[in-house]
Amino acid sequence: MRKIKVLVVDDAVVVRKIVTDTLGSDPEIDVIATAANGKIALQKIPLLKPDILTLDIEMPEMDGLETLAEARKLYKDLPIIMFSTLTERGGAKTLEALSLGATDYVTKPANVGSVSVAMQRIRDELIPKIKMFCSKKAGLEAPAAAIPKPITRTAAPVIKKPARPRPPNQKIDILAIGVSTGGPNALAEFFPTLPADLPVPVVVVQHMPPFFTKLLAERLSSKSPLNIQEGKAGEKLEAGHAWIAPGDYHMVLEKKADGVYLKTNQEPQENSCRPAVDPLFRSVSDIYGPRVLSVIFTGMGQDGMKGCEQIKEKGGYVIVQDEETSVVWGMPGFVARAGLADEILPLNQIGPKIVAMLKRQ
Repeated sequence: MRKIKVLVVDDAVVVRKIVTDTLGSDPEIDVIATAANGKIALQKIPLLKPDILTLDIEMPEMDGLETLAEARKLYKDLPIIMFSTLTERGGAKTLEALSLGATDYVTKPANVGSVSVAMQRIRDELIPKIKMFCSKKAGLEAPAAAIPKPITRTAAPVIKKPARPRPPNQKIDILAIGVSTGGPNALAEFFPTLPADLPVPVVVVQHMPPFFTKLLAERLSSKSPLNIQEGKAGEKLEAGHAWIAPGDYHMVLEKKADGVYLKTNQEPQENSCRPAVDPLFRSVSDIYGPRVLSVIFTGMGQDGMKGCEQIKEKGGYVIVQDEETSVVWGMPGFVARAGLADEILPLNQIGPKIVAMLKRQ
């Protein structure tokens, strides 16, 4: 067993110091070097052979996106976590980085009041991701709360029977989706497989901060037949439209006499997330009962498992992404191991499966 070797790339001396000190305080992590820009980082990678890079986006001489593009040509399997500012510009750059092959991202702990608070944010957000992507390589145990044990092909999960049996031709009235790490790219592949005349509305929770969710919705909408937008309180659900929960707000549904509407709130985090999947899935299940089709895509942790449990109890249908095509088989894996998945499918089969189910009705 050895420590995880990290190369920290950031042009700001203060940020490099905070990140290095915080990561170095973990007994399983070793910051082997730092670099002030991408050009220096690319020179150090073949010499130091790091297990993972943390890569700032805004840097002089060679910025994070340029560095990422070059690194991916040479090191396809090297985990790279982008260090992004919590701004609209930072969100746009982060989404671009993910499309270029970044493994994941964290937001910089700016304006948090003190160095100690900044360091705690790094411990809470960056360190778990470093361990998740590198533990196997370093011979360490992966965080138990992030990734479930794999399901062997010879031991498929036993699916729990719902409290209310689902009729074979049960009508579907809504598609509810939960996703996290690896989600932007998964959604970018998934949404174009749905037709413009999709006969149901779509509601999505993607774990992302403010600014990022609006930009994600715009980017997905530009490449999808559906109208995809960031959810706003008071909007009425319509077939052929999709809404993504806004960053830092839970999104739930409310039934009124003339239809179903979106609501948002800032109630406490669930599963360390806001937005979280479970509140949305609970509200969807309460309103639609067995007429729910839910999907859990790639993601870290187990948000969505309790919501899927309620959906199954009321006779709804649950699909999860398989381990092989997931960036992290956390969220879908926990649902599968709990026996709540009606089907476990690769990413490219989920859209066609949904379309086929809706055509049958």
